[in-house]
Amino acid sequence: MNNKGKTYDYHWPIASTFQYIFEKLSNPPKESTFSLPFKLITLLFTIICTHKVSFKTHTMSTTTSSLTLPWLLLNIFLIFPIIPSSHIPPIVPTCRDKCGNLTIKYPFGSDFGCGHPDFARYIKCTSGELRFSSGTGAYTVSNIDYTTSTLVLIDLFMSTCSSMQNSGSFRLDRASPFTLSSQDIFILLGCSRTSPVFDPNEDLCDTGSGLHLCRGMYSCEGVSGIGLEPNGPISSCCVYQPIVDFGSGFGLDLPKLQCSSYASMYGFGGDETDPMKWQFGISLEYNDSYYTETCKDCEASGGFCGFAGYTQSFSCICRGGGNSTTNCYGRGIYNFLCIWLCLEWDMETQNSNQDVFWR
Repeated sequence: MNNKGKTYDYHWPIASTFQYIFEKLSNPPKESTFSLPFKLITLLFTIICTHKVSFKTHTMSTTTSSLTLPWLLLNIFLIFPIIPSSHIPPIVPTCRDKCGNLTIKYPFGSDFGCGHPDFARYIKCTSGELRFSSGTGAYTVSNIDYTTSTLVLIDLFMSTCSSMQNSGSFRLDRASPFTLSSQDIFILLGCSRTSPVFDPNEDLCDTGSGLHLCRGMYSCEGVSGIGLEPNGPISSCCVYQPIVDFGSGFGLDLPKLQCSSYASMYGFGGDETDPMKWQFGISLEYNDSYYTETCKDCEASGGFCGFAGYTQSFSCICRGGGNSTTNCYGRGIYNFLCIWLCLEWDMETQNSNQDVFWR
């Protein structure tokens, strides 16, 4: 077959391969490093993409573009610095700064890989609701105060003045970065006479100022939910602060304590005499020492502080996808340059084809 005068445009296979290379660079593998062959292939296609390629009959003539040298040097400097010698964390879903109506800031995260790994196992955003998980169940996070490093949990089975019911237990893992707030007051309701909380040798109940809290709770109409009459005897109520250690971790083991329910409050709402205004919930303090300069630099670049890999090393999660071990400055420029470079090459190839056609 006579191929004289025909020009073979190798733009699309080369561009497709270049696109594949940059997808690999933007979505790095889980291995600790990029392989040497992959680096060489990347460099090879960088060189090819900066040349005009045309074939005439059985002769290949390569005409170097006037932009070859600067484009080649630019791509070498842009591509190879983003291939670090250390482990590159895999891409994680884009993090969010909101979960429902709550603002999410470090060390918390909205999705897996966001925030600090020590907090990620306890705090998760599920169906638009921030949830705290412990060995005794999942609890709704109703509020986070970043100035005081505290958050408030709501136990749906916990008793309040308006609604009382048999509660489950509550336990806080000793190894967690959370501790009970000094403002927490736990009120045990419907306890049996043989409950260990009434052991005179243990002095577990507040028999002084705590008594008015028991009177307040037992004056609520909701007390009928645990089988008691409103304004009845408070002998089955116990108030103590802070929570007592009854074994592994900090927790309330209601079956062991022989109590029907518990209520937790962290404030009086401005009126100690009206239990309907009391602020019910479990207030936790968290360690805020995780906020490092590296994280601050990441956030300054528009990213979210997170983690990745088996070692859960620091990763700066960039908006719109992608991550970095430092910050998000300059993210996205590599794909842009690839497209720009190949379009420039395509235009020169088309001009070359027209020259051949008119000869």
